[in-house]
Amino acid sequence: MLLKAAINGRRAPGEHPAIPITPGQLAVEAAMAVAAGAGAIHVHPRDSNGQESLAAKDIAVTLNAIRAACPATPIGVSTGAWIVPEIALRLALINEWKVLPDFAGVNFHEPGAVQTCRLLLEKGVGFEAGSGMPKQRISFGGAACRADVCVFLSSPHKNPEIPKVGWTKSRRFCKVLLGGASCTVSGHRRGSLSLASRRGYDTRIGFEDTLALPDGTQAEKNSELVTAARQLIERCL
Repeated sequence: MLLKAAINGRRAPGEHPAIPITPGQLAVEAAMAVAAGAGAIHVHPRDSNGQESLAAKDIAVTLNAIRAACPATPIGVSTGAWIVPEIALRLALINEWKVLPDFAGVNFHEPGAVQTCRLLLEKGVGFEAGSGMPKQRISFGGAACRADVCVFLSSPHKNPEIPKVGWTKSRRFCKVLLGGASCTVSGHRRGSLSLASRRGYDTRIGFEDTLALPDGTQAEKNSELVTAARQLIERCL
């Protein structure tokens, strides 16, 4: 099963002294997470002021830095509506991307989700369909929005009952099957990792999801969270 490291998310530097913001910091944290056992990286690129960004130059400099440190690791970014609330502008910025991520998170409870997925697929970028709503059913927009690379990101702390849409057992970034998709459970808490292990789902961990280790102490680095998650997963298998 894949363990993805979500290394910064929307967090501000004041929340933890090691939240990575700059491309250099993100590259270091990503490399350490991969060395600890992460098989993919999810990152929220920032601009020169430390604000989340979808601008092509900010996406490019972040991806290039991380890929230099982790050349064989899939890297994904966020397209969250809070970054650029106006849908047309958000799509225009994504359309300008020249250096492309391997995948991008798309929150399906946000306006413009299907348009974003279609644009990503046109550019050859896979998408993660994220759900933050309880019992939300996901529509991928019909045949025009079927992807070769897609995972469904479900957060059990927000979504206690994973939607019943015919999951296939996840293997890395699985191909979408007719009537089903692979599932990634977001590792916000111990129970999420246990659930993922028992059901064979991919999962994720990192500063985006939690700052705490299983014993409640604060992690110093994303890599500590990855190591702890790996140990928990191995005990559950």
